[in-house]
Amino acid sequence: MSKTPKYWNKAKKYLSKKDKIMSILIKKYNSPSETILTSRKNIFFSLCKSIIGQQISVAAANSVFLRFKKKCKNRINAKVVSKLSFNQLKSCGLSKQKVKGIKSLAKQTLNKSFNPRLISKMSDEDAIIYLSNLKQIGRWSAEMILLFTYNRPNVWPIQDIGLLRAISKNYKKKYLPPESFVKLLSRRFSPYCSVATWYLWRSIDPEPIQY
Repeated sequence: MSKTPKYWNKAKKYLSKKDKIMSILIKKYNSPSETILTSRKNIFFSLCKSIIGQQISVAAANSVFLRFKKKCKNRINAKVVSKLSFNQLKSCGLSKQKVKGIKSLAKQTLNKSFNPRLISKMSDEDAIIYLSNLKQIGRWSAEMILLFTYNRPNVWPIQDIGLLRAISKNYKKKYLPPESFVKLLSRRFSPYCSVATWYLWRSIDPEPIQY
């Protein structure tokens, strides 16, 4: 994994001044031992993890991913995955749709119809649209890739259940929080919504999230 994004410390100061709740969270989860947002710089790995994590709990996703990793003999790449059968992948605890998504990703990576090198030159929205062309990759998954693989600073994944839960908890709002309030926070936290998202996630999960 790479080092923490260069903008992180600047973002913490900015967010602390902008929002009292964010200031509290940043102080609470700011010990030297605290794991913060880093990047694997391995988009195939991250896309597989994102597909596996869709619509299931963090604990369930981790369990399935460990089985998937073992099936890949700790080498999660397109060549290895392409050689695994449908049933081998399904035996990890994956649904049919998720197996299709991972197999399709491996095929498109190998035949270069999916070129992740293009993403670094795209705007956030263009990158989300490009990634969403992949099977089983929707807006949420694309946003996770921008956040965790590319460390884009201003991602605000409003489809993420964890983020919405954290907003409700920290800002004393009902669940689901009002859309207008979620948009208000987005404007307040911009251009560092990614950092705000990470601290909000951290407030409800004992383990830092990583894709």
